[in-house]
Amino acid sequence: MKAEIKGGTAFSYLDIEMAPGDVLITESGAMSSMDADLQMKAILNGGLIKGLLRKYLGGESLFLGHYTNASAGSRRITVTQATPGQIREIELAEGESLYMQAGAFVACTESVKLGLSFAGIIPMIAREGLFRLEVTGPGKVWYGAYGALLDKEVVGEYIVDTSHLVAYDKNIKIKLQFAGGIFSSLFGGEGLVMRLEGQGRAVIQSRS
Repeated sequence: MKAEIKGGTAFSYLDIEMAPGDVLITESGAMSSMDADLQMKAILNGGLIKGLLRKYLGGESLFLGHYTNASAGSRRITVTQATPGQIREIELAEGESLYMQAGAFVACTESVKLGLSFAGIIPMIAREGLFRLEVTGPGKVWYGAYGALLDKEVVGEYIVDTSHLVAYDKNIKIKLQFAGGIFSSLFGGEGLVMRLEGQGRAVIQSRS
């Protein structure tokens, strides 16, 4: 499977070439066009119970798109995300996991496991959600958000405004605090912010 991200950072989309036998899993409604002989079916997002939890607690769709190339040659499919912004590709190793905010998932290869984990009260207050999507390798994952995606390697501590965190490694912890003193936080326009603690990668969206 070969994927190319096109459209720039403002209106990214995926142009994917599927080899014979390839399977692609997408967020519901992400397909914008495809070759006519690709096979498509809707599948429950991890079974009925897990799918319902992801939908109502994690902000994800109850169903996923399942696309298979059962032909003898390569076939193409175009995949988009619901909001204008950037799409990224990441390849996860066996057992490697990444947390994502609700709505960030776009597509993945069949080998990737999609799960849901409790994020805690702090992310909920920070408008990141009470639960978070957990993607686990091996395989490729495509994800996106509103605006451009900014990479940050967290070493120690780093401050991120609420509702701007898109994805982060499992060993990063989140705390909530005022942006500055009480007066500055209330009247300076920032209010509450998230303090990321630990070591690992974090992906931030430029717009909220």
